[in-house]
Amino acid sequence: MPKFRILFFSFLAFSSILTGCGNPQPKEPIVVPDRPTVADQPTAIPSFSGSRAFADLERQVSFGSRNPGSAGHAQCLNYLASELRSLADTVWTQDFVSIGYGHETLRLTNIVASFRPEEKGRILLCAHWDTRPRADNDPTSANQSKPIPGANDGASGVAVLLEIARLMHSTPPRVGVDLVLFDGEDYGYEGDTPRYLLGSRYFAANTKFQQSPRFAILLDMVGDANLEILKEQHSVRYAGDIVNIIWSTAKQLGYYQFVDAAGESITDDHLPLNEAGIKTVDLIDFDYPDHTNRYWHTLDDVPAHCSSESLEAVGAVLTHLLYTQKP
Repeated sequence: MPKFRILFFSFLAFSSILTGCGNPQPKEPIVVPDRPTVADQPTAIPSFSGSRAFADLERQVSFGSRNPGSAGHAQCLNYLASELRSLADTVWTQDFVSIGYGHETLRLTNIVASFRPEEKGRILLCAHWDTRPRADNDPTSANQSKPIPGANDGASGVAVLLEIARLMHSTPPRVGVDLVLFDGEDYGYEGDTPRYLLGSRYFAANTKFQQSPRFAILLDMVGDANLEILKEQHSVRYAGDIVNIIWSTAKQLGYYQFVDAAGESITDDHLPLNEAGIKTVDLIDFDYPDHTNRYWHTLDDVPAHCSSESLEAVGAVLTHLLYTQKP
């Protein structure tokens, strides 16, 4: 994942426009009438299991690196599609091709799973499932050409969504929910922005919704054992009202991992969605594990540096948010 610490103002040339979406303009945070509260719980809220989510994280890493074209990529694709088909009402894939470095042909696949597809009120949850083909930030130069394990940067967000899918399978929420797992997010060399976010760009340009989502939430690098999620600034700009709901919910539930402070502006999969008119929040802890020691884009991005408690904090907040949404 690029996660550049810069403002990102490029506009994508979409081949098709999402139904009901226009060109977004920066807005001040607004008040959402259906804001959920702990005191007003219209339906039973199932319990999110951090331990089950962590097992999903470990399972993905067990396939090896999941960079496009690798054996682990093919095996993990089959695993994720199979798991979601056993849980969701409908599952479909977006297969597409992108040309990489040295004229490499990248065969990529986004996975989309829908719950309660008949419902007009819908929420979109996202994560990327691919891993970076090179550990270019590894302190050992001999490792920098090797693909990363991607326990946090890749597997963590997907693990949270798989556990939420299990909860929705057994206890459907009152609104419709779509899960999308993006491919090709982390392919490019640092600074080569057009080679990043391949799956989310394709999804934003080629997906037509019968009903545009109310909002979307992207999960990325949410498994850090020292988790601290600040308010990512593109999210505040495009979806400040949803940021406020998420952090308020976390505070009410007592999850200190959501820090009420401004973070940085990160280049991530939420940008193509926001630019297509779907207001999207990026939940991300870019300092992994902290600003003095970095496992990001190194061979140290392994399950031992992640925790079930972190996954549970994020999953519990999202579960509460979903199950308190009104139709």
